Amino acid sequence: MSDPTPEVFTGVFTRQEPIPEDAISAAIAVMRDGGIHRYSPANVAETALLEQEFAAFSGARYCLAVASGGAAMRLALRAVGVGPGQRVLSNAFTLAPVPGAIAALGAAPVFVEVTEALTLDLDDLAARAVPGDVLLLSHMRGHIVDMDALMDLCGRRGVRVIEDCAHTMGATWRGVASGRHGVIGCYSTQTYKHMNSGEGGFLVTDDPDLAARAVLLSGSYMLYARHRAAPGPEVFEGLKLDVPNVSSRMDNLRAAILRPQVALLAGRVARWRVLYDVVEAGLQAVPGLVLIPRPPHESFVGSSFQFLLPGWAPERVEAFLARCGARGVDLKWFGRAEPAGFTSRHDCWRYAARQSLPRTDAVLAGLIDMRLPLTFGPDDCAVIARIIAAEVQSNAPAAPVRGAD
Repeated sequence: MSDPTPEVFTGVFTRQEPIPEDAISAAIAVMRDGGIHRYSPANVAETALLEQEFAAFSGARYCLAVASGGAAMRLALRAVGVGPGQRVLSNAFTLAPVPGAIAALGAAPVFVEVTEALTLDLDDLAARAVPGDVLLLSHMRGHIVDMDALMDLCGRRGVRVIEDCAHTMGATWRGVASGRHGVIGCYSTQTYKHMNSGEGGFLVTDDPDLAARAVLLSGSYMLYARHRAAPGPEVFEGLKLDVPNVSSRMDNLRAAILRPQVALLAGRVARWRVLYDVVEAGLQAVPGLVLIPRPPHESFVGSSFQFLLPGWAPERVEAFLARCGARGVDLKWFGRAEPAGFTSRHDCWRYAARQSLPRTDAVLAGLIDMRLPLTFGPDDCAVIARIIAAEVQSNAPAAPVRGAD
């Protein structure tokens, strides 16, 4: 009897949920009014209201909505005083906007090794950090390092922490919202995140001086009093003539799209966790495939799923990816020498000094990444997991040829 026809997945990994109808209506109202700029002469700008609502969601005193997650990181770095030539520590496993934000200020990215759990190697951080450093901590792909240990280490070393929460909006560590441990937290509302405005981002902080600097940097001109989630005008008085305008504002159109999504965020996080759990259950105990451990203190979120294929040769990984792709499962690989799509690694960023990062390189060599959009359901994820498990097991390493070199 012939083998059954292999199962094929027919979903689309890049298809997102539609924008909510109330957000569409709010965006149309802004367009009909024409007041798209956040400082248009309206009673209260959509952007100012969004900042107020996201500050309440995150538990922060101050919030600034900006043009992108990358813009939030650039403003955060500049607000804490990072300038040309200064060292900024960051995860070696991250995406290009993180070292890009550092390089945009003329600063020097210093990469820190990551562990097999895809989080910052605290021993390597301790070896590299010196007093006065800034750490731009990337919670890459939703994996949160032990924040208690990290903040203790950085406090003892005099290292200020800025959190890149592009993949952890809605996550917590021991009940504290991701982005609320460091001096500033940065978030993204780019498509594929759980709040979607195409591009956009937030910056949150409890520090009035940093908040005021960020508002001025973002391009408030002398209109900072129109912000509802910012410090009072008196905080700006000593800063307004010294802080440059680098024009990174969010507009009222994107804010109108995002405001209804704040209330949906917790539900989206819960729904995504269901999808994650189905894939994880389907890949448990698959020989040759290693899942990423999740610590008990982490209430995690993300938009993609990762696993490791440790020790696999590049050609074997490529063949596995091709077989999964032929069955409709779209996987990304962080081990490729050349960037592909959104995926690149530290040795591709030639604007940063090359470093020896053997532990990170070993992790990335076998790291597979897969989007899990909310347009998928649990049954879809079960199919995906079965296909991946089958293709991992169908490609066991060949026995060595006798007499070969």
